[in-house]
Amino acid sequence: MYTIAALYHFARFEDPETLKPPLLKLCLDHEITGTLLLAHEGVNGTIAGPSQGAVDAVLAHLRGLPGCADLEHKISHSDVPPFGKMKVRLKREIVTMGQPDVDPLAGTGHYVTADAWNDLIGQDDVAVIDTRNDYEVAIGTFKGAIDPKTESFGEFPAWWEANKDRFHNKRIAMFCTGGIRCEKSTNYLLGQGVEEVYHLKGGILKYLEEVPQEQSTWEGACFVFDNRVSVEHGLKPGPHLLCHGCRRPILPKDTERPEYEAGVSCHNCIEETTEDDKNRFRERQKQMALAKMRKW
Repeated sequence: MYTIAALYHFARFEDPETLKPPLLKLCLDHEITGTLLLAHEGVNGTIAGPSQGAVDAVLAHLRGLPGCADLEHKISHSDVPPFGKMKVRLKREIVTMGQPDVDPLAGTGHYVTADAWNDLIGQDDVAVIDTRNDYEVAIGTFKGAIDPKTESFGEFPAWWEANKDRFHNKRIAMFCTGGIRCEKSTNYLLGQGVEEVYHLKGGILKYLEEVPQEQSTWEGACFVFDNRVSVEHGLKPGPHLLCHGCRRPILPKDTERPEYEAGVSCHNCIEETTEDDKNRFRERQKQMALAKMRKW
């Protein structure tokens, strides 16, 4: 059983490049896999380890970084390896919005705990906005939530500008997978003059972990960025697979459709790539199969 920790924390790292080598070494020493992003604004990522102790060692190291003593994380488990290897990457932003004036450390919306979320979003003067990408929303969201249909988080400011008049005299409640996008999106809306902004503390993952299914207003599964692909109530693995051509979630029955070719395409992306792209994907799939055979 693998222990998985999803985490993020906004802090001010003067030189994130110097933080990378010791962090990567520690992860490798403890057989940790996953991805951690470092930027001047903080750290974000998901890691998995063969034991709770291995993951705790990395979390303790992260909490020792400047301004990260209060770093929070969410634990889940998987009986299959969630990641293939460990990566520590340097980025401009730990979640890309492309708005240089947005600063979650300067203020965010009101946090709403999982047990209070249903009461908030059930009120008539509250508009609920899903800040995730369109392919994530497609497999699950909260009942009645607004889907901006954005392909990336960086599109959210333009969507808001085009749609803000819809929300006159409304309180805004926002949510995302683990909470990090809402740190930025709520700060952005406050900067746009929205007076009452709320967001789900711990994101969908915390809600699915804590709220009993019979009391839930969540519908479907939640996309996660690891080999589980999706999770459901209780953070149990969902039914979805990943198309390795477009990285979108699909259901097992979708592999029976004529557009599906393992590692190459699915019904979502068959028309999005050229034949050269598909041939490249086929070669990649062939090399992966050969590598797997050599491993065994």
